[in-house]
Amino acid sequence: MRKTKIVVTIGPATSSFEIIKTLILKGVNVFRLNFSHGDHEIHAQNIEKIRNASKQTQKEVAILQDISGPKVRIGKIDGILKLHKGDTIILSKTENPNNPKELSISYPLIIDIVNIADEVFFADGTIKTVVIEKDEGKLYLKLLNDGELTSHKGVNFPHTKLMISAITEKDKKDLAFGANHDIDMVALSFVQNKHDILKAKEIMAKHDFDPMIISKIETGAALENINELLELSDGVMVARGDLGAEFGVTKLPRIQKHIISIANQANKPVITATQMLTSMKENPFPTRAEVSDIANAVYDGTDAVMLSDETTIGKFPIQAVEVLHESIKDVEKDYPFLKEFSSCNSSDAIAKSAVQLSASLNKEALVAFTNSGYSAQALSRYRPKVSIYAVSHSLKTHRRLNLVWGVRPLFIMKEINNPTKLLYNFVTRLLKENRISKDKRFIVTMGSYKNMRGSTNIIRLLNKEAIEAVLGYEL
Repeated sequence: MRKTKIVVTIGPATSSFEIIKTLILKGVNVFRLNFSHGDHEIHAQNIEKIRNASKQTQKEVAILQDISGPKVRIGKIDGILKLHKGDTIILSKTENPNNPKELSISYPLIIDIVNIADEVFFADGTIKTVVIEKDEGKLYLKLLNDGELTSHKGVNFPHTKLMISAITEKDKKDLAFGANHDIDMVALSFVQNKHDILKAKEIMAKHDFDPMIISKIETGAALENINELLELSDGVMVARGDLGAEFGVTKLPRIQKHIISIANQANKPVITATQMLTSMKENPFPTRAEVSDIANAVYDGTDAVMLSDETTIGKFPIQAVEVLHESIKDVEKDYPFLKEFSSCNSSDAIAKSAVQLSASLNKEALVAFTNSGYSAQALSRYRPKVSIYAVSHSLKTHRRLNLVWGVRPLFIMKEINNPTKLLYNFVTRLLKENRISKDKRFIVTMGSYKNMRGSTNIIRLLNKEAIEAVLGYEL
């Protein structure tokens, strides 16, 4: 079983039911809906297709809603604006159709907080400028390289702390939509501190909406505040596009490793995103550098890797997923399993012990009975070599676990408070569905009481004798 998960973004190239079904069969675990593009009608249609394809293939997948956030963009440009190193362009609060080199901006008040000598980058950092003059409502920028600009390209301010909310009015409407469509996960764009997450949670609570919250780390402020973001989030995303624009691409590998390491330590799933297989937008095969990039993310400890343009507008979306799947599988033959972390609570200590037992006793699998998903996630943290199966009474939990490294949701079971009876029902179902034979050996973690996150306090070793003993239990 491939342990690192695959997230793909749905777009025009992948929005048909048959392609979505094929992607699930090829191993996609999570489908991302990018709310920077498309309207609610299109997203609703895609959600319906994903859910129907999941039922038809009998494979549970999760849906990730990626809200736009306050992405700063320039206004409309007539055609292509060619720029030359040393020239000056203007960033203005207002549009000036008479001067093509005077660009408007989506958040005009930002101009007030940018200072002379600050850097301003455009189009994912491909065009670099520095502020040489400032007057009321305008920034005068000296170009540091040649380039081309088109309408609505992104703007980054790598050394400026932007005091703008991470949740826009559009995001509020999109979150209401997510609540009405039973979305599993929400990615928050351009979060800078804990207050952004708290505001998002406040808005979600009004809609009785409790998705898995993924904070996208794409600004200097987010990186600086990553510990407090992790504390309030259910996971993070290494958003390498804007991170590269903020810090420069040469610093990205180190930043990526840093974020993944901290997320692993905090026992929170992490997605590595942006340009994993960019060449496959146009070609049916990847470059060697791209395959190495995938391998490095897997070795770093990422829970999932994500495709964006490759599956939204690319010519070879299915082949891109196949390459990602095969690349991950090959890397995992040489993966540094059995990571060491200090236990932070009793449930975590149980997980650590179970993983160590699986290694020393050569058991074939770990099984976590889990209400919230935390028990399975705790096992994943230590990166066991054996498979991790999750059993829960909650479909919501099963879907969320599709993002967690190495965890495979097994099936939904009726909630039972008696651990022995629960084991009996579990074993009889496995045997009835021919999922195991009596000579299989595995380790089970479970709790002696229910409805409390982190309550796992039992490890059971199930071999042939133990299975027969469980089957002899008097109901």
